[in-house]
Amino acid sequence: MATHRRLRLGDLLIESGAITPVMLEEALKEQKRTKERLGDILLRRGLIREDMLFDVLSSQMGIERIRGEDVHVEPELLQLIPESMAKKYRVLPTGRDGQKLIVAMVDPLDYYAMDDLELLTGYTIQPVLISREDYHLVLARLYRQGDTWEKEGALEDERDEIEIALVDSPVARYVQEILERAVRLKASDVHIDPQSTDAELRFRLDGKLHSEGTISKSLYRSVATRVKILAELDIAEYRKPQDGRFRMQVDGREIDVRVSVLPTIHGEKVVLRLLDRRGGLLSLGELEFSPEHMTRLKAIMQRTYGIILVTGPTGSGKTTTLYAMLKEKQDETVNIITIEDPVEYELAGINQVNVQVQSGLTFASGLRAILRQDPNIIMVGEIRDLETAEIAIRAALTGHLVLSTLHTNDALGAIDRLKDMGIPAYLIAAATNGVIAQRLVRRICMQCRTPYTPSEEERIILEAHGKSGVTELYHGRGCASCGMTGYRGRIAVHEVVLFDEAIRRKVAGGTESDALRQIAREKGYGTLWEDALKKVLEGKTTMQEVLAEVST
Repeated sequence: MATHRRLRLGDLLIESGAITPVMLEEALKEQKRTKERLGDILLRRGLIREDMLFDVLSSQMGIERIRGEDVHVEPELLQLIPESMAKKYRVLPTGRDGQKLIVAMVDPLDYYAMDDLELLTGYTIQPVLISREDYHLVLARLYRQGDTWEKEGALEDERDEIEIALVDSPVARYVQEILERAVRLKASDVHIDPQSTDAELRFRLDGKLHSEGTISKSLYRSVATRVKILAELDIAEYRKPQDGRFRMQVDGREIDVRVSVLPTIHGEKVVLRLLDRRGGLLSLGELEFSPEHMTRLKAIMQRTYGIILVTGPTGSGKTTTLYAMLKEKQDETVNIITIEDPVEYELAGINQVNVQVQSGLTFASGLRAILRQDPNIIMVGEIRDLETAEIAIRAALTGHLVLSTLHTNDALGAIDRLKDMGIPAYLIAAATNGVIAQRLVRRICMQCRTPYTPSEEERIILEAHGKSGVTELYHGRGCASCGMTGYRGRIAVHEVVLFDEAIRRKVAGGTESDALRQIAREKGYGTLWEDALKKVLEGKTTMQEVLAEVST
């Protein structure tokens, strides 16, 4: 076994000037109490950034860094380091060089890990650096167990309910691994679809469903039962739809899991929605509004009363935008209350209410109660009916700032939607500060983004919208970092309409939406399509995504 030069992370960071001795002493005290790794404590407390840590380790120790998209591992290497060991020490085998095994490590100063790996593999360990995010993404991809998720022979047999309920049972561990993998891949939903002979497992990644293999029929039944136990559903009920929820911890993050069970001809379809209640909160700056849209949005938000609406289809990020606005307005001098179905994100310092229809707490009844709580700002998760719309408009006209959502195709479609509900045009005009419409499109993976010459069809579309002479667009080739899709993450495209006096007069006078759109265009208000096209030209998304998600 090789002898590794024992250097301490704290000494390296002090020597480089990244931290002070006092900062190190405080972190070491916390380490004694929590048993966490020193690097994790320093990162969590914001005393260093991960790129600073990498720079120190690279310069002081000559350790190379490897990025997730560069990890291409031969299957036999995975046999050298089992998944349990990879998770325990946060390591990944990445290659061999004679008698050296090249191992990507989140903590390349973990000498105990290197010693254990050398004993296990018989190779001398050569560490390389990998970020925590890249480690989790690559781990989830490398240790996928073939096309069928069958890891233990014991899982093939049907389990009785008592064993399935045990936290350390094979089925429980199996379900936990599926969910952990989904969280690490940043999936929003997990689908388990029963078929005639087996069940298909799919993850929704960046808005698209991707197959993750199949589950045998016998195992599927145990998995469905385990999920129902976690969500406190009736495991003896197979004929009716059921909904529930539970929470779990993954890599120190609390994940809220919403469960929906639907009877089908081949068994119960199970869908689990995964919500990171804290990780999903973004600031307005992180939502990538264009400069002109951001200026207009800030103007909309300046008023201390009125209603601001965010529109778009389900899954277009409306709630994320609402919370970004709440964070912007949050102050100890204002009372902020939200009513949602359900609460998706937890935001410290505001009061959040869950709709509970069974108990009589609806959007309308909850909104009435909130108005008796002396609020300054109210967020209503969605305006679904006339009663809720009337109360929200009344609140906006009596000194409260109301934020809510509607399902419409564009910003000015919100006017027609409220009219259809029964709200008079003059009240809509008086109460509305502005409307933001948005869609989500997949973002090109920056690790494998490459330019290409636009096709004839793409040139025709660009020229039809005044973008002639474009000789270069971008797409993703596909790499390990994005799962060979060419996309990683999503980006919003927006349309922002500020209700000034001219637009208010037109709305109050009953002007049709098409005429209002023409007025908005004369004022320089761009459409969703125009904002999307701009992001295509900036190399943030592709023409294919925009054509699929945004109407012209």
